[in-house]
Amino acid sequence: MRSNSCPAVYRSLQDFLAAASASEHSLRLLTFNMQVGIRTRGYHDYLLKSWQHLLPSAQRQQALVDIVELIQPFDVVALQEADAGSWRSRRINQVEHLARLADFPHWYQQVNRNLGALAQHSNGLLSRLPVQQLNRHALPGALPGRGLMIAQLPLHNQQVTVAVTHLALGKRTQFAQLDFLVRQVADAKHLIIMGDLNQEADVLLQHSPLKQLRLQPLTQALPTYPSWRPLRGLDHIFVSEQLVLERLATLQHPLSDHLPVAAEISLASSG
Repeated sequence: MRSNSCPAVYRSLQDFLAAASASEHSLRLLTFNMQVGIRTRGYHDYLLKSWQHLLPSAQRQQALVDIVELIQPFDVVALQEADAGSWRSRRINQVEHLARLADFPHWYQQVNRNLGALAQHSNGLLSRLPVQQLNRHALPGALPGRGLMIAQLPLHNQQVTVAVTHLALGKRTQFAQLDFLVRQVADAKHLIIMGDLNQEADVLLQHSPLKQLRLQPLTQALPTYPSWRPLRGLDHIFVSEQLVLERLATLQHPLSDHLPVAAEISLASSG
């Protein structure tokens, strides 16, 4: 089996795509915390644009157009902090809307915190491959509102398990949620975990319940938050040892307060 020495890098979307292969045996992956389409370019925007978490904004529509450009080249996309169709998004289900505009035939959503007409916080999964099975789980925690989606996808006569999640902020709760995740995917041979995990890669891979899964170590993990001056690596794509991590990059594409993370993976040769 090929060992992983794939470094993480900062790249533009164009540079990442130029380096990616077009092999039918590979998958292009993207995870992105889209912050319901709010462009945040500094800490001051948390105050000045806080109203956009509750009210409609014309700027949000342009943000969705730009997110379509970001996600369209990928095969599987994990979204966090999407809105499922409330007042603030002008009743637009953002996951469905992005899937339709970016020509994804398969999309799935999990509403994690439903505030009715006011806001519907959710995760999303967009896929160009058919999903053979999908399970949605509420994650443990003192407060409700965190979820996990687990999908089974076909890749070259093999089954790939994709877990999409957005973890809590507190480390103790994160570890409880990761323990739950590990129990759900413990039998997966080809595993991909994508999402905003709200924790650094070294803690997750070396000191959390994820260590049980023997995920591939990263030679370097790049900060993704805040997008205008990244200091912490909170957003991740982790893969199991049975997959080849061809390339991994944090994209210099600031459309929310998080930068997106992209990867290309393939099946390891059996020879």
